[in-house]
Amino acid sequence: MSSAKPGILQKIRDRAGAKNRAVVLPEGTEPRTIMAARKIVSEKVAGVTLLGDADKIRDLAAEHKLDLESVRVIDPTTSDMLPGFIDEFMTIRKEKGITEEQASAAMKQYLYFGAMMVRRGMADASVAGAVNTTGDVLRAAIQVIGLAPGINTVSGAFMMTLPRFRDITDKVFMYADGAVVPNPTPSQLASIAAATARTHFNLTGEEPKVALLSFSTKGSARHEDVDKVVETLSIIKKEHPDLKVDGELQVDAAIIPSIAAKKAPGSIIAGDANVLIFPDLDAGNIAYKLTQRLAGASATGPIVQGLRLPANDLSRGCSADDIVDVTAIAMLMKG
Repeated sequence: MSSAKPGILQKIRDRAGAKNRAVVLPEGTEPRTIMAARKIVSEKVAGVTLLGDADKIRDLAAEHKLDLESVRVIDPTTSDMLPGFIDEFMTIRKEKGITEEQASAAMKQYLYFGAMMVRRGMADASVAGAVNTTGDVLRAAIQVIGLAPGINTVSGAFMMTLPRFRDITDKVFMYADGAVVPNPTPSQLASIAAATARTHFNLTGEEPKVALLSFSTKGSARHEDVDKVVETLSIIKKEHPDLKVDGELQVDAAIIPSIAAKKAPGSIIAGDANVLIFPDLDAGNIAYKLTQRLAGASATGPIVQGLRLPANDLSRGCSADDIVDVTAIAMLMKG
């Protein structure tokens, strides 16, 4: 998450507040979470539930001036909701042969308890990762919340806000996947594209225009990597026929109209893409960091997408403000 705050992030906070939704923060005994909770409730971004040892949360709240009357505090290990959560988790995971003891141990973990609150509609999203790894955050979310309909993989998008692009101030692009899937299959890439288009619409309100990127534009090169992108386009057109998408496209043909007119005449995107789908994690991760460092863009993310309900990840180096922003994003990810 960039330290600079473009206008789009304040707009997202404002729009999140208008939704009147609630977040569960499983890392309730982390000082940054406490500071973020104070901002979330004071700015009316969302209602807040903190998970963790009540005594530790009370001490931190006093230290960081969080009024505990403004939030809900739950200790998963002693909550009266725990038995029902254990039963439901056993039902969800019965095909995996989970035992009651294993289900009990999982549900006493704050990430799993938070995910179950989201599953049951007790919170609209979970936000964690300040002290837990991305793998742990995603594992709990996938096992408890599950994937969205029509989506076969979880991925990570970055909202890239450029100070200026083609005479547009604070131009927003969505990049994916820059965080999760190293070498997606055509089916996975199609799923990532569909999920990223949904993310772009939910966060910006703009119609998504999706470019499937490659080192080739419309057959200018032949290679199995190009074939993967061509197959991805075919899958998307069948599974998501209403999505405005084109490929394979080199990035200049995807975002510069004059170049698109020469390299890809007749393209439905016509050089005006706002969602850029990279063929693999190498390309996506390199591209977002280059855009951030060379173009002075703000990089917001990774935004976890593809889940049935939102469960967003944080960088372990995040600030309290980052937690507020990711919470606001999570409130909008629900649609």
